[in-house]
Amino acid sequence: MKSESVSGADVPPSVRQRTDRDLGDCARALAEVHERDGYPVNWPDSPGAWLTPPSLIASWVAELDGRVAGHIGLSRSGAGDAAPALWSARAGVSTDATAVVNRLFVAPWARGHGIGALLMGQAVAEAQDRGLHPVLDVLASDTAAAALYERLGWQLLATVEQQWSPEQKVTVRCYAAATSPLVGIAGIQ
Repeated sequence: MKSESVSGADVPPSVRQRTDRDLGDCARALAEVHERDGYPVNWPDSPGAWLTPPSLIASWVAELDGRVAGHIGLSRSGAGDAAPALWSARAGVSTDATAVVNRLFVAPWARGHGIGALLMGQAVAEAQDRGLHPVLDVLASDTAAAALYERLGWQLLATVEQQWSPEQKVTVRCYAAATSPLVGIAGIQ
């Protein structure tokens, strides 16, 4: 049996429900991501509030070496969300049948350990347990995130323009989690 190092370097990352006590660590990791990658595009006045939007259903953190290494949220769809509308029109269901995967980030120091995929798996499982279909929007310029979603089998629904504010228009790629083969047979893609 391989022994673990004292630093925990041999311990794989883990995912658990986020608690309020995690918000400070999440905000620090988010600041590192913003500094390196520009996500989120518009730095929030209150990162803790940004991580806990009113529409939030559940959220998780990933830990690596005893530190918060990443975060993901799952929310109800909102009026301005493009992916839920696209998915619901395609599937012939209400947008209430979707859940939006959001607030996903992995600290730069923790990348390369599969943390993004672990967090995505947790959010997808929770959505499916609730009978909801997971969808998401990502900035078209965020090619690393889009590559992750595509590696995980997510389907590109469309690329659309969104007006985030009177001064800011962005292009987003809208994705939906892959459907089961039986759903595809029923004509829903």
